[in-house]
Amino acid sequence: MSARETLPAQGRPRAAAGVVSRLGAGRTTAGGPGSPGGSGGSGAPSGYGAPGGPAGSAAAILRAVLDHGPVARTAIGRATGLSPAAVSRQTAGLISLGLLRELPASSLAPRAGRPHVPLDVDTDLHLACGVHIAVPFVTFSLVDLRGQVVTREQLPREGGPADVLRMIARHLPDFLARRAQGNRVLGLGVVTGGRVDPDLGVVIEHEPLDWHDVPVREVLAAAMGMPVHVDGHARALAQAEILFGDPRARRSLLQLFVGNVVDAAFATDGSVHIGPHSAAGGIAHLRLADSDVPCRCGRSGCAQAALSERTMLLRATQDGIISRPDLQVLLHAGLAGDPRALSLLRARLRLVGRMISLLVDMMDPEIVVLTEAAALCLPDLLVDLHEEIAAHSRVCTDPERMVLPSSFGMNVLAVAAGATVLDAVHRRPHSLPVPLPAPMPSRTPSRTPSRTPTVAAAARRRY
Repeated sequence: MSARETLPAQGRPRAAAGVVSRLGAGRTTAGGPGSPGGSGGSGAPSGYGAPGGPAGSAAAILRAVLDHGPVARTAIGRATGLSPAAVSRQTAGLISLGLLRELPASSLAPRAGRPHVPLDVDTDLHLACGVHIAVPFVTFSLVDLRGQVVTREQLPREGGPADVLRMIARHLPDFLARRAQGNRVLGLGVVTGGRVDPDLGVVIEHEPLDWHDVPVREVLAAAMGMPVHVDGHARALAQAEILFGDPRARRSLLQLFVGNVVDAAFATDGSVHIGPHSAAGGIAHLRLADSDVPCRCGRSGCAQAALSERTMLLRATQDGIISRPDLQVLLHAGLAGDPRALSLLRARLRLVGRMISLLVDMMDPEIVVLTEAAALCLPDLLVDLHEEIAAHSRVCTDPERMVLPSSFGMNVLAVAAGATVLDAVHRRPHSLPVPLPAPMPSRTPSRTPSRTPTVAAAARRRY
């Protein structure tokens, strides 16, 4: 996607004034600070609240409406096991927060007796702002409470970490002013590949970018004045799949990301595992027996070295398949039926399939979700992936059903960034207090540089 390309806002109604709501940033998986435990009704994952307490009841109700809405209060009670009084009390609170809304009774199927007033998730008021930092570009997005991308833009990623964070801080106010259009922005989610500590909001290591101990939350929270949630993109995508994807993801999920970075996330009972060193899912240096591609670590055959887009594009350029190392050019060649491009894309999917076989046999998840360019753009090639898994896995007997491409298609990066904010909202809906005014774009040239010293000063303190 070209720089500054956007998606239409789809004619969404807007609130009267743009505001940013305070939402405590922190660990975004179940079991983190303020995250209720227990297991909710209607198959809700444990992190989304136990109906036994007010906070858990609200999360369980929001989960039930997310799954089944528009839905009547009586059906919410059956799904969650809550009493009619509890459902009425909690739904009133969620409506007042702008998380749920009442619809006309005609929204439900006709039935005998007194008509029920259905409830649905309110997608017209709140938005999550997301930033995904990739090797070639930075994606800015706004996502509603159902995980639907309202708008997105991409800008080239240039320079070191201080340059990138400065660019983000400069671009976000204008982006929100142009695209939020009066909606409440619940917070900012920033995700990227590599090893990320969500508690500290620090990118510990991102090898392709050569980032180390970058204090993303500190810098952007100081510059933007809003809550900032920071995580790895594989964990963020796992959270998004648990919220909005295949229901099996709530029981156990392996999320695999294959791009310029190769990493994974594993979740059980709705909770994404992070690990004491924030290193869970770090498969970049997992050794692949069938590869001898040299890795920067000094060994050969590491998953990231063998599977990265950089490796694939270098080969495509050397073989004359494409004229420059551009993933979109290679994908377009594949879509046009170029046999050499298709052969290269199939070869990578087969190698990914062998890696998935190893991980599946080790972890035995109920579902595997793959985020990879060919899997998203050329679904006919998935047969190669599935054949390889069937040939090598001792556990997976039905690869077509178990291993799926991401639920979010080409919006995957935009959704990943917003998912860290949405996960916190859906787990702790009553953490939304009275909103604050949103930052507005600079109107005079004299105010534009005022943010730069803030970002630079915070950056110099840490790297």
